[in-house]
Amino acid sequence: MSATEILLPVRDYDLAATLDSGQVFRWRRNGNAWDGVVGKQFFRLTQTKQGIHARAAAPVVNWDRLREFLQTDTDLAAILKTFPDDPPMRAAVAACPGLRLLRQEPWECLASFILSSTKQIVQIRQIVSLLCERFGERLAPPPDSAHASHAFPSPERIAAASEAELRDCKMGFRAPSLLNAARFVAGSQLDLERIRALDYAAARAELMTLRGVGGKIADCVLLFAYGFDSAFPVDVWIERALQELYFPRRRASEKRLRQMAATHFGPHAGYAQQYLFHYMRTRRG
Repeated sequence: MSATEILLPVRDYDLAATLDSGQVFRWRRNGNAWDGVVGKQFFRLTQTKQGIHARAAAPVVNWDRLREFLQTDTDLAAILKTFPDDPPMRAAVAACPGLRLLRQEPWECLASFILSSTKQIVQIRQIVSLLCERFGERLAPPPDSAHASHAFPSPERIAAASEAELRDCKMGFRAPSLLNAARFVAGSQLDLERIRALDYAAARAELMTLRGVGGKIADCVLLFAYGFDSAFPVDVWIERALQELYFPRRRASEKRLRQMAATHFGPHAGYAQQYLFHYMRTRRG
């Protein structure tokens, strides 16, 4: 194909479920396709019988970043075999066939999940969209797109903004936390690349030194940006899933739920978590 189009062969991949499962907040459905940005490139992705067709707004020299983002080379069948063989997990896998974990850019992932605190997905999307429109570099969309596209703003750009400007993006009390994180990253007080070389516990502790970053946000970043598959983010949806699916007749303590999250789901626990998360969301409508 041309320098602006490629077919990424892949089987057992549900593009819609993957992009709409709460991992990322910048992808928009466009008919039977999905529009979004990876790095500084606008893409339109379409699921086909052969795989995922990608169309870029500008010529692409190397498609490896998109492959990495979509994780098309992941052996999903091998991961699913590591899940516990119990009725709730089987039900979640059956309800979400082809659900994948993406591999995001660390800064965008960190900033997005700082903005996610106590917000529903539709609200997070609105906040992130405003942030990108006001502070991100404008990108060229495909000629037939009605929407302008923007890169995610760099930590340096956000660090230069005022708290009031960030609050204008409807992020409320999250603005100081985002500003603090941007200043730490821009000032090299937090090296996001160095985290790749740490073990899970050390990486989690490093992220949690940031204002507004607790265990759940740190685990989301480690899972979705760095590929720490043992990270198991626990939020309201997951607590509800564990309670309803595994303890339907008695209420388990928060300590018991977190112990289960840490021990029950195997080496790819984070993958299992995403199946449970999306299963509960879709089951509840």
